[in-house]
Parts: sequence; structure tokens; C-alpha cells
Amino acid sequence: MTTVLVVDDQYLIRAGLVGLLHAAPGIDVVGEAGSGEEAVALAAEAAPEVILMDIRMPGMNGIEATERILARAADPVPRILILTTFDLDEYVYGALRAGASGFLLKDSGPERLLAAVTVVAGGDALFAPSVTRRLVEAYARRTACEQPPDLRALTSREREVLRLIAGGLSNLEIADRLYISEATVKTHLNRTMTKLNLDSRAQAVVAAYESGLVAPGR
Repeated sequence: MTTVLVVDDQYLIRAGLVGLLHAAPGIDVVGEAGSGEEAVALAAEAAPEVILMDIRMPGMNGIEATERILARAADPVPRILILTTFDLDEYVYGALRAGASGFLLKDSGPERLLAAVTVVAGGDALFAPSVTRRLVEAYARRTACEQPPDLRALTSREREVLRLIAGGLSNLEIADRLYISEATVKTHLNRTMTKLNLDSRAQAVVAAYESGLVAPGR
């Protein structure tokens, strides 16, 4: 049973999400919040596996709430799925840097939503490669980074895996491209994240752009 916390400041949207999730087998809604502040408190209390997080809310927005929840969470850390109205929302980039596990457009169908919950609950990231690339490229130049990630600690293979991840390839696609096993790809990614002090695949994508390993528009 996957436990889920729903966060959205609009009651009708929140109620619709809760109703859909309640009706789905294998999902247990353990709480709903109408603000970022409430989300932080409920996340600590209910310890959900997945949090559906609205990004635009008055007061504490979804980015700040994501940062606070992940900073305070004990293992296992919840997987946060950002809900947004626009696929080129500048706030989404901030959410990726904060450690969100993916994002989903609010106009996605019920099947897509339920599948997304299953994907992130299983430990994977949910990013459509084309949309992720547009987001990062659109805002990488605008986001100041005082100390770009230093990739000198990475091996050549780790750098190559990171570059392909930033290009939107899945672990399986990377394995096929480099003629290595999927398990080996995961090992390279885990070592890269440890060396760069990253918490998620999303942050790895951002680090690749901010370090200059991948250039926007290429």
C-alpha cells in the first residue's frame, strides 16, 4: 500500500485528487493540506511515501515546502511529485534543484496521475525527457549558481553517464548506448551523486547543466 499526502491550495482540485486516489487500489491517502506550512507539518506527522505538491501557493510555496520536508525527513525520505499548471513554469526548475522526484501537469489524465504515483513510489524519477530539457535549458542561464558543481572528482565514465542522464535518457537507454548493464549505470549514478553531494536524479540533471558538462540548446 502506497501512502500519499495531497497538497493543493485549491479545494476543488485537492478534493478531486483525493477522490481519485482513494478509489485506486494500492493507494492510501494519509492526509491533505491546503498550504505549504500545513504540508510540512503533515509530512512530519504522517510520513507519507509520496507527496503530490502544488507549486504555486500563497505563503510558503511548493519549492520551500519541498526543501523543508526533505531537510527534516528521516529515512525513508518521501518522494515529492510536483503538480503544475504550465510545463514551462519557472518554479519547476527550483523544485528540481530542491530535490523533487518529478513533476506532473495538472491537466494530465487520471491514468497518468496514478502511474506517476506508482513510478515515484518505486524510487524512479518522473521526467518526460523533452519537457525536462526545455525546463532546464529555459532557466539554467537565468539561475545564478555561486559555485558551479566541480566534476573533477568524477571518472570519465561517470561524466559520460551524467551527460546522458542530462540528455533525458533512462538507465536502460544509457546501458544500451554504453554497452554496459543497467546495474552498472545505477552504480555510476550513485557514485556521482555521492561525490557531488546530490540527493536526486533531478539534481544530477541540473548539476550537469550548471557545471557546463551539457550546454543549453545542445
